[in-house]
Amino acid sequence: MKLQIYQFEVAEANFKQNKAKISSLIETHYTNADIIVLPEMWNNGYALNQLKDKADIDLQQSLPFIQQLAQQYTTHIVAGSVANMRTNAIYNTAFAVSKDKTLLNGTDKIHLVPMLDEPFYLSPGLNQPNNFSINGIQASQIICYDLRYPEVARASIKNGAEMLFVVAQWTTQNLHHWRILLQARAIENNCFVIACNSVGNVNHQHHKGNSYAGHSMVVNPNREILVEAGHSEMVFEIDIQKNAVTKQRKAIPVLEDI
Repeated sequence: MKLQIYQFEVAEANFKQNKAKISSLIETHYTNADIIVLPEMWNNGYALNQLKDKADIDLQQSLPFIQQLAQQYTTHIVAGSVANMRTNAIYNTAFAVSKDKTLLNGTDKIHLVPMLDEPFYLSPGLNQPNNFSINGIQASQIICYDLRYPEVARASIKNGAEMLFVVAQWTTQNLHHWRILLQARAIENNCFVIACNSVGNVNHQHHKGNSYAGHSMVVNPNREILVEAGHSEMVFEIDIQKNAVTKQRKAIPVLEDI
């Protein structure tokens, strides 16, 4: 199964520019991948104090855009996440779309980052991520800070997930945490971890001078990093073997022994 990960700089508070960026990247780089992966909050980035005016409403803008791309390129898209308003509250909502435009899942970020003042602007998700089938493999999708909470990923694994997509805007300040935690989630769950981060400068008042770390990567169930991006914009692809999960779970049956 061929994956393409799109690591790019998200323009804050500029949905139109980010749409154009994604369209251009796919037009330039798409090579018959089975799955395309986008980063966290790609519609408006961390312009948190503008989200009351800028956030999508019930995915009415983001979903049709992604559906059109999925249909046009005949590919599944794990569409990162977007700032999304529902019932007068704003959530950080992740979703994925199949190549026939079906909405495969939708999940809200559960743990909000106090260091970025997220709790002042966003509402937390109340449910564990739901699993979805993509090209014959069970998958789940978590968002950035939720990576620090192993029980979020484990809930999906207990429900049958073999592949964990992690979408993020993770900063360089904690790059070493990012790399280790992604490998830890792969080891403890005997699963693939596919991580898509963003790059560029951080404009948040508490983190100015920092930047988003990049280092998107694919980790196999034995914690080996199969491919890893650097700190700049990059599109990379990799073929993964789905049976690697079965082999690892037979070799080290941690899930059976819970």
